[in-house]
Amino acid sequence: MVVFQVSRKETTPFDGQKPGTSGLRKKVSVFIKPNYLHNFVQSTFNALSADKVKGATIVVSGDGRYFSKDAIQIIIKMAAANGVRRVWVGQNGLLSTPAVSAVIRERVGADGSKASGAFILTASHNPGGPHEDFGIKYNMENGGPAPETITDKIYANTKTIKEYLIAEDLPDVDISAVGVTHFNGPEGDFDVDVFDSTNDYVKLMRAIFDFESIRKLLVSPKFTFCYDALNGVAGIYAKRIFVEELGAKESSLINCIPKEDFGGGHPDPNLTYAKELVTRMGLGKSSPQDEPPEFGAAADGDADRNMILGKRFFVTPSDSVAIIAANAVEAIPYFASGLKGVAR
Repeated sequence: MVVFQVSRKETTPFDGQKPGTSGLRKKVSVFIKPNYLHNFVQSTFNALSADKVKGATIVVSGDGRYFSKDAIQIIIKMAAANGVRRVWVGQNGLLSTPAVSAVIRERVGADGSKASGAFILTASHNPGGPHEDFGIKYNMENGGPAPETITDKIYANTKTIKEYLIAEDLPDVDISAVGVTHFNGPEGDFDVDVFDSTNDYVKLMRAIFDFESIRKLLVSPKFTFCYDALNGVAGIYAKRIFVEELGAKESSLINCIPKEDFGGGHPDPNLTYAKELVTRMGLGKSSPQDEPPEFGAAADGDADRNMILGKRFFVTPSDSVAIIAANAVEAIPYFASGLKGVAR
Protein backbone atom coordinates (compact mmCIF):
# COMPACT_ATOMS: atom_id res chain seq x y z
CA MET A 1 0.00 0.00 0.00
CA VAL A 2 1.33 3.44 -0.98
CA VAL A 3 1.82 5.80 1.96
CA PHE A 4 1.47 9.53 1.29
CA GLN A 5 2.24 12.73 3.18
CA VAL A 6 0.31 16.00 3.30
CA SER A 7 1.90 19.22 2.10
CA ARG A 8 0.74 22.76 2.86
CA LYS A 9 1.35 25.01 -0.12
CA GLU A 10 1.34 28.79 0.02
CA THR A 11 -0.88 30.52 -2.52
CA THR A 12 -2.43 33.89 -3.31
CA PRO A 13 -6.04 34.70 -4.30
CA PHE A 14 -7.26 35.11 -7.87
CA ASP A 15 -9.89 37.62 -8.98
CA GLY A 16 -13.19 36.45 -10.41
CA GLN A 17 -13.54 33.02 -8.81
CA LYS A 18 -17.22 33.50 -7.99
CA PRO A 19 -19.27 30.37 -8.74
CA GLY A 20 -22.99 30.31 -9.43
CA THR A 21 -25.23 27.26 -9.17
CA SER A 22 -23.84 26.31 -12.58
CA GLY A 23 -20.29 26.54 -11.21
CA LEU A 24 -17.16 28.37 -12.27
CA ARG A 25 -16.42 28.56 -16.01
CA LYS A 26 -13.27 30.01 -17.57
CA LYS A 27 -10.95 29.33 -20.48
CA VAL A 28 -8.59 26.38 -20.07
CA SER A 29 -5.71 28.86 -20.21
CA VAL A 30 -7.01 30.34 -16.94
CA PHE A 31 -7.55 27.01 -15.19
CA ILE A 32 -4.02 25.82 -15.96
CA LYS A 33 -2.45 28.83 -14.24
CA PRO A 34 -0.46 27.72 -11.19
CA ASN A 35 -2.80 27.14 -8.22
CA TYR A 36 -5.96 28.40 -9.96
CA LEU A 37 -7.83 25.09 -9.73
CA HIS A 38 -6.18 24.31 -6.39
CA ASN A 39 -7.47 27.56 -4.87
CA PHE A 40 -11.05 26.83 -5.90
CA VAL A 41 -10.99 23.22 -4.70
CA GLN A 42 -9.48 24.15 -1.32
CA SER A 43 -11.94 27.03 -0.96
CA THR A 44 -14.75 24.55 -1.55
CA PHE A 45 -13.45 22.10 1.06
CA ASN A 46 -13.12 25.00 3.50
CA ALA A 47 -16.72 26.08 2.81
CA LEU A 48 -18.18 22.67 3.63
CA SER A 49 -18.93 21.43 7.13
CA ALA A 50 -16.27 19.11 8.56
CA ASP A 51 -18.49 16.01 8.30
CA LYS A 52 -18.78 16.53 4.54
CA VAL A 53 -14.99 16.38 4.18
CA LYS A 54 -13.26 14.48 6.98
CA GLY A 55 -13.89 10.77 6.55
CA ALA A 56 -16.39 11.49 3.78
CA THR A 57 -16.93 10.05 0.31
CA ILE A 58 -16.98 12.42 -2.67
CA VAL A 59 -17.50 11.95 -6.41
CA VAL A 60 -15.17 13.50 -9.01
CA SER A 61 -16.04 13.22 -12.72
CA GLY A 62 -17.45 15.20 -15.62
CA ASP A 63 -18.13 15.45 -19.33
CA GLY A 64 -14.60 14.46 -20.40
CA ARG A 65 -13.60 17.80 -21.86
CA TYR A 66 -9.97 18.86 -22.22
CA PHE A 67 -8.10 19.24 -18.89
CA SER A 68 -10.57 16.95 -17.06
CA LYS A 69 -8.11 14.09 -16.58
CA ASP A 70 -5.47 16.40 -15.12
CA ALA A 71 -8.03 18.09 -12.90
CA ILE A 72 -9.28 14.76 -11.54
CA GLN A 73 -5.78 13.77 -10.42
CA ILE A 74 -5.29 17.15 -8.72
CA ILE A 75 -8.62 16.89 -6.89
CA ILE A 76 -7.88 13.31 -5.78
CA LYS A 77 -4.57 14.46 -4.26
CA MET A 78 -6.23 17.42 -2.55
CA ALA A 79 -9.09 15.28 -1.26
CA ALA A 80 -6.61 12.87 0.30
CA ALA A 81 -4.77 15.74 1.98
CA ASN A 82 -7.99 17.22 3.35
CA GLY A 83 -8.98 14.00 5.09
CA VAL A 84 -11.55 12.66 2.63
CA ARG A 85 -11.91 8.90 3.14
CA ARG A 86 -12.66 7.85 -0.45
CA VAL A 87 -13.13 9.33 -3.90
CA TRP A 88 -15.47 7.77 -6.47
CA VAL A 89 -14.54 8.36 -10.11
CA GLY A 90 -16.58 7.32 -13.14
CA GLN A 91 -14.52 5.19 -15.53
CA ASN A 92 -12.36 7.43 -17.74
CA GLY A 93 -13.54 10.34 -15.60
CA LEU A 94 -16.93 10.33 -17.32
CA LEU A 95 -20.27 10.99 -15.64
CA SER A 96 -23.09 13.10 -17.01
CA THR A 97 -24.42 15.78 -14.67
CA PRO A 98 -27.70 13.85 -14.11
CA ALA A 99 -25.68 10.67 -13.51
CA VAL A 100 -23.57 12.41 -10.85
CA SER A 101 -26.79 13.31 -9.08
CA ALA A 102 -27.96 9.69 -9.33
CA VAL A 103 -24.62 8.39 -8.00
CA ILE A 104 -24.73 10.74 -5.00
CA ARG A 105 -28.30 9.74 -4.12
CA GLU A 106 -28.37 6.08 -5.12
CA ARG A 107 -24.91 4.47 -5.08
CA VAL A 108 -23.80 2.49 -2.06
CA GLY A 109 -20.16 1.41 -1.82
CA ALA A 110 -19.07 -2.14 -1.02
CA ASP A 111 -18.43 -0.97 2.55
CA GLY A 112 -21.84 0.73 2.82
CA SER A 113 -20.49 4.21 2.10
CA LYS A 114 -22.60 6.98 0.54
CA ALA A 115 -21.37 10.12 -1.18
CA SER A 116 -21.75 13.48 0.54
CA GLY A 117 -21.14 15.54 -2.59
CA ALA A 118 -19.34 15.84 -5.90
CA PHE A 119 -16.99 17.96 -7.95
CA ILE A 120 -18.44 18.03 -11.48
CA LEU A 121 -16.01 19.00 -14.23
CA THR A 122 -17.97 20.57 -17.07
CA ALA A 123 -18.59 23.82 -18.89
CA SER A 124 -22.00 22.53 -19.97
CA HIS A 125 -22.87 23.33 -23.61
CA ASN A 126 -19.74 25.40 -24.26
CA PRO A 127 -16.87 24.22 -26.52
CA GLY A 128 -13.93 22.18 -25.21
CA GLY A 129 -10.26 22.01 -26.13
CA PRO A 130 -6.92 23.63 -25.23
CA HIS A 131 -8.21 27.09 -26.24
CA GLU A 132 -11.82 26.64 -25.15
CA ASP A 133 -13.76 26.35 -21.90
CA PHE A 134 -13.42 24.37 -18.69
CA GLY A 135 -15.61 24.47 -15.62
CA ILE A 136 -16.11 23.06 -12.15
CA LYS A 137 -19.03 23.00 -9.74
CA TYR A 138 -19.94 21.29 -6.51
CA ASN A 139 -23.12 19.31 -5.89
CA MET A 140 -24.39 18.55 -2.39
CA GLU A 141 -25.56 15.34 -0.70
CA ASN A 142 -29.07 15.75 -2.17
CA GLY A 143 -27.58 15.51 -5.67
CA GLY A 144 -28.36 19.14 -6.47
CA PRO A 145 -26.07 22.15 -6.98
CA ALA A 146 -24.53 23.86 -3.98
CA PRO A 147 -26.93 26.53 -2.67
CA GLU A 148 -26.03 30.19 -2.60
CA THR A 149 -25.04 29.98 1.08
CA ILE A 150 -22.25 27.58 0.08
CA THR A 151 -21.21 29.29 -3.17
CA ASP A 152 -20.97 32.61 -1.29
CA LYS A 153 -18.64 30.94 1.24
CA ILE A 154 -16.56 29.45 -1.57
CA TYR A 155 -16.21 32.86 -3.19
CA ALA A 156 -15.30 34.53 0.11
CA ASN A 157 -12.66 31.86 0.69
CA THR A 158 -11.14 32.38 -2.77
CA LYS A 159 -10.56 36.05 -1.91
CA THR A 160 -8.62 35.30 1.28
CA ILE A 161 -6.99 31.90 0.69
CA LYS A 162 -3.35 31.66 1.74
CA GLU A 163 -2.66 27.93 1.50
CA TYR A 164 -3.99 24.67 0.16
CA LEU A 165 -3.41 21.05 1.17
CA ILE A 166 -2.22 18.41 -1.29
CA ALA A 167 -0.70 14.93 -1.21
CA GLU A 168 1.96 15.57 -3.84
CA ASP A 169 3.56 12.14 -3.47
CA LEU A 170 0.28 10.32 -4.15
CA PRO A 171 0.73 8.62 -7.54
CA ASP A 172 -1.77 9.23 -10.33
CA VAL A 173 -4.63 6.74 -10.34
CA ASP A 174 -5.48 4.81 -13.52
CA ILE A 175 -9.04 6.02 -14.11
CA SER A 176 -9.44 3.94 -17.27
CA ALA A 177 -9.77 0.69 -15.31
CA VAL A 178 -12.59 -0.20 -12.92
CA GLY A 179 -11.29 -1.05 -9.46
CA VAL A 180 -10.30 0.30 -6.05
CA THR A 181 -6.82 1.66 -5.30
CA HIS A 182 -5.82 1.81 -1.64
CA PHE A 183 -3.52 4.36 -0.03
CA ASN A 184 -2.55 5.30 3.50
CA GLY A 185 -1.91 8.77 4.89
CA PRO A 186 -1.50 10.64 8.16
CA GLU A 187 -5.23 10.36 8.92
CA GLY A 188 -5.59 6.71 7.89
CA ASP A 189 -6.82 4.86 4.81
CA PHE A 190 -7.74 6.60 1.58
CA ASP A 191 -9.33 4.84 -1.39
CA VAL A 192 -10.03 5.78 -4.99
CA ASP A 193 -12.89 3.73 -6.45
CA VAL A 194 -13.17 3.81 -10.25
CA PHE A 195 -16.57 2.44 -11.23
CA ASP A 196 -18.69 1.84 -14.32
CA SER A 197 -20.09 5.23 -15.35
CA THR A 198 -23.46 3.91 -16.54
CA ASN A 199 -24.68 1.29 -14.05
CA ASP A 200 -26.21 3.52 -11.38
CA TYR A 201 -27.86 5.81 -13.90
CA VAL A 202 -29.33 2.92 -15.89
CA LYS A 203 -30.67 1.37 -12.69
CA LEU A 204 -32.43 4.65 -11.89
CA MET A 205 -33.82 4.99 -15.42
CA ARG A 206 -35.25 1.47 -15.18
CA ALA A 207 -37.07 2.52 -12.02
CA ILE A 208 -38.53 5.60 -13.72
CA PHE A 209 -39.44 4.47 -17.25
CA ASP A 210 -41.18 1.46 -18.78
CA PHE A 211 -38.17 -0.04 -20.57
CA GLU A 212 -40.15 -2.90 -22.09
CA SER A 213 -42.64 -0.58 -23.80
CA ILE A 214 -39.81 1.58 -25.11
CA ARG A 215 -38.00 -1.53 -26.35
CA LYS A 216 -41.06 -2.62 -28.33
CA LEU A 217 -41.16 0.81 -29.98
CA LEU A 218 -37.45 0.96 -30.81
CA VAL A 219 -37.31 -2.51 -32.39
CA SER A 220 -40.45 -1.95 -34.45
CA PRO A 221 -39.72 -1.70 -38.20
CA LYS A 222 -42.31 1.09 -38.37
CA PHE A 223 -40.31 3.37 -36.05
CA THR A 224 -36.96 5.03 -36.76
CA PHE A 225 -34.97 7.46 -34.66
CA CYS A 226 -31.63 9.24 -34.46
CA TYR A 227 -29.79 10.31 -31.33
CA ASP A 228 -26.87 12.77 -31.47
CA ALA A 229 -24.61 13.06 -28.40
CA LEU A 230 -22.51 15.79 -30.06
CA ASN A 231 -19.40 13.87 -28.90
CA GLY A 232 -20.31 14.64 -25.30
CA VAL A 233 -20.68 12.34 -22.31
CA ALA A 234 -24.25 11.38 -23.31
CA GLY A 235 -22.72 9.00 -25.84
CA ILE A 236 -21.80 6.36 -23.26
CA TYR A 237 -25.36 6.35 -21.91
CA ALA A 238 -26.90 6.28 -25.39
CA LYS A 239 -24.97 3.12 -26.29
CA ARG A 240 -25.74 1.42 -22.99
CA ILE A 241 -29.45 2.31 -22.87
CA PHE A 242 -30.59 2.42 -26.49
CA VAL A 243 -28.43 -0.37 -27.90
CA GLU A 244 -27.61 -2.74 -25.03
CA GLU A 245 -30.74 -2.32 -22.90
CA LEU A 246 -33.42 -1.50 -25.46
CA GLY A 247 -32.20 -3.32 -28.56
CA ALA A 248 -31.94 -0.37 -30.94
CA LYS A 249 -29.53 -0.41 -33.86
CA GLU A 250 -26.23 1.32 -33.20
CA SER A 251 -26.64 3.04 -36.57
CA SER A 252 -29.37 5.12 -34.88
CA LEU A 253 -26.66 6.86 -32.86
CA ILE A 254 -24.33 9.56 -34.19
CA ASN A 255 -21.39 11.35 -32.55
CA CYS A 256 -21.61 9.08 -29.50
CA ILE A 257 -17.89 8.81 -28.77
CA PRO A 258 -16.96 11.37 -26.08
CA LYS A 259 -14.09 13.59 -27.17
CA GLU A 260 -12.08 16.18 -25.25
CA ASP A 261 -12.90 18.82 -27.87
CA PHE A 262 -16.36 17.44 -28.77
CA GLY A 263 -15.04 16.67 -32.23
CA GLY A 264 -14.28 20.33 -32.82
CA GLY A 265 -17.96 21.17 -32.52
CA HIS A 266 -20.09 23.19 -30.15
CA PRO A 267 -21.95 20.78 -27.82
CA ASP A 268 -25.11 22.87 -27.67
CA PRO A 269 -28.20 20.94 -28.87
CA ASN A 270 -29.93 23.45 -31.09
CA LEU A 271 -30.73 23.92 -34.76
CA THR A 272 -27.47 25.81 -35.32
CA TYR A 273 -24.93 23.42 -33.82
CA ALA A 274 -26.53 19.97 -34.18
CA LYS A 275 -26.09 20.23 -37.94
CA GLU A 276 -25.76 16.52 -38.73
CA LEU A 277 -28.92 15.63 -36.82
CA VAL A 278 -30.83 18.58 -38.28
CA THR A 279 -29.93 17.50 -41.81
CA ARG A 280 -30.79 13.86 -41.13
CA MET A 281 -34.19 14.92 -39.75
CA GLY A 282 -35.01 16.79 -42.96
CA LEU A 283 -34.58 20.29 -41.56
CA GLY A 284 -31.28 21.20 -43.21
CA LYS A 285 -30.73 23.43 -46.21
CA SER A 286 -30.10 20.35 -48.34
CA SER A 287 -32.40 17.34 -48.54
CA PRO A 288 -31.27 14.19 -46.67
CA GLN A 289 -30.19 11.20 -48.76
CA ASP A 290 -32.65 8.93 -46.97
CA GLU A 291 -36.15 9.33 -45.60
CA PRO A 292 -35.84 11.19 -42.25
CA PRO A 293 -36.40 9.23 -39.02
CA GLU A 294 -39.63 9.65 -37.08
CA PHE A 295 -37.87 10.97 -34.00
CA GLY A 296 -34.61 12.77 -33.26
CA ALA A 297 -32.86 14.05 -30.16
CA ALA A 298 -29.56 15.60 -29.13
CA ALA A 299 -27.85 16.36 -25.82
CA ASP A 300 -25.32 18.94 -24.71
CA GLY A 301 -21.80 18.23 -23.45
CA ASP A 302 -22.75 17.11 -19.94
CA ALA A 303 -26.15 15.68 -20.97
CA ASP A 304 -28.44 17.83 -18.84
CA ARG A 305 -30.24 19.61 -21.67
CA ASN A 306 -31.69 18.30 -24.91
CA MET A 307 -33.31 19.09 -28.23
CA ILE A 308 -36.23 17.11 -29.62
CA LEU A 309 -37.06 16.85 -33.33
CA GLY A 310 -39.73 15.13 -35.35
CA LYS A 311 -39.59 14.26 -39.02
CA ARG A 312 -39.06 17.66 -40.68
CA PHE A 313 -40.13 19.67 -37.61
CA PHE A 314 -38.64 21.11 -34.43
CA VAL A 315 -40.26 20.61 -31.04
CA THR A 316 -39.87 23.58 -28.72
CA PRO A 317 -38.68 22.80 -25.16
CA SER A 318 -42.00 24.03 -23.75
CA ASP A 319 -43.94 21.70 -26.03
CA SER A 320 -41.77 18.68 -25.16
CA VAL A 321 -42.32 19.31 -21.45
CA ALA A 322 -46.06 19.73 -22.07
CA ILE A 323 -46.21 16.42 -23.95
CA ILE A 324 -44.37 14.64 -21.13
CA ALA A 325 -46.69 16.21 -18.54
CA ALA A 326 -49.81 15.27 -20.48
CA ASN A 327 -48.76 11.61 -20.72
CA ALA A 328 -46.71 11.17 -17.55
CA VAL A 329 -49.24 9.41 -15.33
CA GLU A 330 -50.21 6.81 -17.93
CA ALA A 331 -46.84 6.31 -19.64
CA ILE A 332 -44.13 6.79 -16.99
CA PRO A 333 -44.24 4.43 -13.97
CA TYR A 334 -42.44 6.94 -11.74
CA PHE A 335 -45.42 9.30 -12.07
CA ALA A 336 -48.12 6.65 -11.73
CA SER A 337 -49.34 8.17 -8.45
CA GLY A 338 -49.69 11.61 -10.01
CA LEU A 339 -47.61 14.47 -11.37
CA LYS A 340 -46.77 16.91 -8.59
CA GLY A 341 -44.98 19.58 -10.60
CA VAL A 342 -43.38 20.60 -13.88
CA ALA A 343 -40.17 22.55 -14.53
CA ARG A 344 -38.57 23.73 -17.74
